[in-house]
Amino acid sequence: MKPANKISRRSMIGTAASMSLAAPVARAAEASEPSKKKPAASNPSPLPTRKLGRNGPEVSILAVGGQAEATSVEYYENVWNAGIRYFDMADCYRGGKSEKALGAWLREHPERRKEVFIVDKDHPKQIADIPAMLDKRLDILGTDYLDMFLIHGLGAREYGEECYDWPKSPEYKKMCERMKKSGKTNLMGFSCHDMQNERFLHAAAEGGFVDAILTPASPFHAKGDGIDRAFDACHKAGIGLINMKVMRNAKNVPKRLPEFDKLGLTTHQGVLHALWSDERVTAGCIWMANDEELASNSEAARLYREPLQIADLKVLRDCVLASGAAMCPGCASCLAHAAQHGTDLKSISRFVAYYEQDGTQEAARLYQAMRPSERNVEGVDLEAMREACDYHVNYPEIVKRAKRYFA
Repeated sequence: MKPANKISRRSMIGTAASMSLAAPVARAAEASEPSKKKPAASNPSPLPTRKLGRNGPEVSILAVGGQAEATSVEYYENVWNAGIRYFDMADCYRGGKSEKALGAWLREHPERRKEVFIVDKDHPKQIADIPAMLDKRLDILGTDYLDMFLIHGLGAREYGEECYDWPKSPEYKKMCERMKKSGKTNLMGFSCHDMQNERFLHAAAEGGFVDAILTPASPFHAKGDGIDRAFDACHKAGIGLINMKVMRNAKNVPKRLPEFDKLGLTTHQGVLHALWSDERVTAGCIWMANDEELASNSEAARLYREPLQIADLKVLRDCVLASGAAMCPGCASCLAHAAQHGTDLKSISRFVAYYEQDGTQEAARLYQAMRPSERNVEGVDLEAMREACDYHVNYPEIVKRAKRYFA
């Protein structure tokens, strides 16, 4: 694969700052203006690539998330024809249909296996569960190895408080070494939706053995804030960073802005360029639902040449915030709240976004599976939270809608 242009670290000031996280995978329907183009019928050249961390291979800067409604052999053929060579799966995506469809596509095209980067994820309740779960993922996909295996959604709600130490624990380090030595996976790591994801990132940097992390964030966090420092720590430790949820807050932005017309980009494509403007981020993992979204997002990847200017980043950030942020990727105010209260506002807003933006009926089950204390907003000043949040997430309205949708 042809490597993407090298990107120099730029100093981002104020709120138009160095970029980082956000898409499990964010839906590309929220992310990209439907293009008039469809993926070419014959295989085009692969998309530009970046090296994944210190020890990883070159991978597509655009990864397809496995939650797409269009999951099928035909869909993954279109993904291939769009030039994407990075496929992100999980045991729970589309009730297992995503893995089965990708496995069927691989059986039709076994010669392509070495040309694609396949990531799969599962939910081990303890580190010792990993070998059996990895074997199951391989069996369903019908492949002898994964390019990377991730613990999915690492966080205290599902795994317990002790999981905060997993990314630096000797037990997990030995398991990572064992699984890679077995030849069943080339790389190991985790994904994270936890409100305190900074804590996981710093633990991974301290441990120094995790290969990569899939984590949500915004391309517009401020230089020097908690997420920025966590990204720096991981980057210095040689850990690859893949961003999800990139497009969650771009659903309602105008399709065009004059500043991005000059660059030949739609506003949604500009958001992807904002993501790639951070040299620490290897790829954006995006939920792409149809051919038009595949075409628009893959075109954005092919058009990327250099980081956006600070002025363009500020225009884009202001546009995204004015359109109404659906969920906070983790600003200092919201992280401080998470450390002091049991209410999990990040998960509540995420489930509302899943329901409203994607039509995901499972969002109700996920909300109802939360502990009562995590849903309890009694005594929480939601209006003050909204005003303090860097992204001005409308927590009073989101909590109200969550009760109406999921009660």
